[in-house]
Amino acid sequence: MLIRPFAAQDEQAILDLTLDTFEPFYEGSFRPLMGEAIFAVQHADWREEYIRTVPGLHEPAAGKYVNVAEIEGALAGYIGWEVNASRGHGTISILAVSPVHRRSQVGRHLCEHAMGRMKDLEAKIVEIGTGGDPFHAPARALYESLGCRTIPVSVYFKEL
Repeated sequence: MLIRPFAAQDEQAILDLTLDTFEPFYEGSFRPLMGEAIFAVQHADWREEYIRTVPGLHEPAAGKYVNVAEIEGALAGYIGWEVNASRGHGTISILAVSPVHRRSQVGRHLCEHAMGRMKDLEAKIVEIGTGGDPFHAPARALYESLGCRTIPVSVYFKEL
């Protein structure tokens, strides 16, 4: 596996991977759990939101980076992260691994790589968030296995 910095030609591939990765959450988990009214307000435009935000994940001048994992020349996954060196704070903003490469340590290697780079850039801590639902269980297991500690947070929605 090769982990390398984002290159302009990666943009469409990581956008496609992002949409494929998170569609099961938005359409298969959040939407049925919360119902149409809440989904319509909270996440109906989730695809468009990623189309808007993915291109801005890699802005080194702003302390924002993307690293890409390749296996045999194919995109296996990517990680978006940022560092606020003055605070000593790093954040992993997104992690996506192709279905073919899940459960093969791609996510772990991407996280370890990003955390190492954050440390090189003077981060003292890293923050990463994920959902408490079944879709996000593999992410929680990965982050806990990397030594991350969780703080319980509850988010409630109610249709008015």
